[in-house]
Amino acid sequence: MKNFGNAALGVLQKIIDGVLAGILISLGGAVYLACIHPETPYSRYIGAFLFPLALLCICWRGYALYTGKIGLIYEKHTKEDISVLLLSLLGNLIGTVAFGYLVAFTLPSLKETALTLCTDKLAQGYGFGFLRAVLCGLLVFLSIDVWRNNRTPLGILMCIPAFILSGYEHSIADMFYFACSGIVQWQALLYLLLIVLGNSVGGLLIPTLKLIRPRTESKKAETVTPLESNETDSEAPMSETQPHGSK
Repeated sequence: MKNFGNAALGVLQKIIDGVLAGILISLGGAVYLACIHPETPYSRYIGAFLFPLALLCICWRGYALYTGKIGLIYEKHTKEDISVLLLSLLGNLIGTVAFGYLVAFTLPSLKETALTLCTDKLAQGYGFGFLRAVLCGLLVFLSIDVWRNNRTPLGILMCIPAFILSGYEHSIADMFYFACSGIVQWQALLYLLLIVLGNSVGGLLIPTLKLIRPRTESKKAETVTPLESNETDSEAPMSETQPHGSK
């Protein structure tokens, strides 16, 4: 009974971490909606450069964002890691939907903006949405990879505005936008599923291509002469710092 209770508590914690990440992404999405004005089209740049603060807070606090975790699944893919990934997606959905309805209720003007935004998303078609989601997943992976390996927010501050201004699709942000818009139909659900899939493909693209690197390096190592090996070792750093992981 005690083991069951501990397991249930662990599952709940993973979901809560996902909910918190979903809320933070929703906060960024709400700011972006507030910055969209047809009369002042350049105001969307302000929203695009404020949105990354949500991902920075997620990384600083260690919350679980699906699009930030999917690209790391090759590094650690135990049953526990896969469980965290899927539960984080569930938590992201709960957090964004709840916050989306809250924003729609308290700020009707943002609901109208979200409705226009989501209507345009559905009008672009599933194929274009999927491809834009792949490109978004690629940029999100790069931002998280720079954060983990260099401990700098530069990747987040550059890559996140880039995908927003390019019109790429982020599944967790889209969950918030659709909830805020009040669109409840199977077309929207199918669209969101395709965006999740596209983000996953984009997030795994670079890690997949990097799988061929160990083989190439091993073949190169076999052809290195002793002199070249010594020179390489002398130029290599004494140690490498392994930074603490991020979401």
